[in-house]
Amino acid sequence: MVQVMSNCRFGPGAAYLHEWTLYPRERVRILHRNETGTWVYVDPNSYMDYCWVNASLLEITGDIFILDVYESSLPFSTLYPPPQGVHAEREGDQVVVSWRPVWMTEDDYRGYLIEAWVCQGGELVFSPTRWDQNLAFIPDEAGCAEPSHGRLYTVEKHGYTRWVAIPWPDPAAAAPSD
Repeated sequence: MVQVMSNCRFGPGAAYLHEWTLYPRERVRILHRNETGTWVYVDPNSYMDYCWVNASLLEITGDIFILDVYESSLPFSTLYPPPQGVHAEREGDQVVVSWRPVWMTEDDYRGYLIEAWVCQGGELVFSPTRWDQNLAFIPDEAGCAEPSHGRLYTVEKHGYTRWVAIPWPDPAAAAPSD
């Protein structure tokens, strides 16, 4: 059951576009979860589609970790192009990502989305972030068995462009600090 008015989103995180509003005491059926169980994919009684909501905003009975981890697809838009000229360089424990800005009307503009899988404490962690400018700073430590990676989308009010891979720099490429 929904505890407080909540944004139901297109993806598992506050960086994703709002899809639907859930209201207190509304019932939802939980279908899936993200890897950490912090966001759940739900079927709201008041809506014809499924969406993601922060699990802490729901009264949940039972163990959500018995549910499958799920990755939903984002609504696709061809109204604007994907970002171009994507560049990334490492500065110690962060990656600086830049790209050429995409022109959008003020009404359509919703910025950019980076979905990154970054190293934190020796574990590869999914970290979606929204950016209003064409420059992003993503924390990423050395020490993971798998390489970090990420992808970038242009976001407009109706959806997301095709994603563009970020040329993620290896932690060994970090410039030595004094």
